[in-house]
Amino acid sequence: MANGSRQAAWEFFGAELKRLREDAGITQGALGASVFVSGGYIGQFEQAIRKPQLDVAQRIDETLQTGGFFERMCRKLINSSRYADYFAAAAELEALATRISEFAPTVVPGLLQTADYAQAVVLASNPLASDEYVQETVKARIDRAQILKDAARPVYWAILHETALRIPAGGPAAMARQLDHIAALVRERKTLIQVLPYAAGAYPQMGKMLTLMEFEDAPPTAYTEAVYSGNLLDDPAVVKRTEAAYDLLRAAALSPEASLALIESAAEDFRRCVSTT
Repeated sequence: MANGSRQAAWEFFGAELKRLREDAGITQGALGASVFVSGGYIGQFEQAIRKPQLDVAQRIDETLQTGGFFERMCRKLINSSRYADYFAAAAELEALATRISEFAPTVVPGLLQTADYAQAVVLASNPLASDEYVQETVKARIDRAQILKDAARPVYWAILHETALRIPAGGPAAMARQLDHIAALVRERKTLIQVLPYAAGAYPQMGKMLTLMEFEDAPPTAYTEAVYSGNLLDDPAVVKRTEAAYDLLRAAALSPEASLALIESAAEDFRRCVSTT
């Protein structure tokens, strides 16, 4: 399903939610309380600003007694996404964000990946995958990164642990190109990158990736990921804790200037590996 068609489908979801809610004589606040979100979130669902997670859609069906309509529609939209089902909702929000802050402990974030690097990461998890699957997955990831090139691009700030710079995904040549790509984005002032060096030792949320997203007309959201699972966190208290953790990571990381120097040095190290083989 094309992006325009998906957005139109979410707008239909929101319009039907509003119609059925009003037919039932339930306010946004009352519906939100019954499905464990705020009334403001219900309003954002109805305007297709935000997309509800599957469990919220299921609770809406129970409250409005709609026979599973919203669950079925939500499943269809998730399944039609180019992304894994646990990441689909986060990808939708990413495209709407005005600011994205990421921490990557071991893998270069998707928005910064080159095609060669992305292919190596995909194949590492799917060694028997078809060429078609690999190509489509890589293309979806590269297409996501276009938001960093748009005129209305979000402010993008990433903290990479030094580990992410040193694992030669795709081999030394591919890794050198990956690091050159990150350095180019920094020099073009399209991203702000800091590196958390090995020397920093223990750090907040050890080993856990984190993405924070801010929006023009919606509360901030955090996204974390584990093995074949992802969690969108929008409880204000929880988001505040993740923001505090990110502040500590930022404080422990190298300055942007020192980080760029380390990235370029690591790229040169990989180039030397290529020249000596």
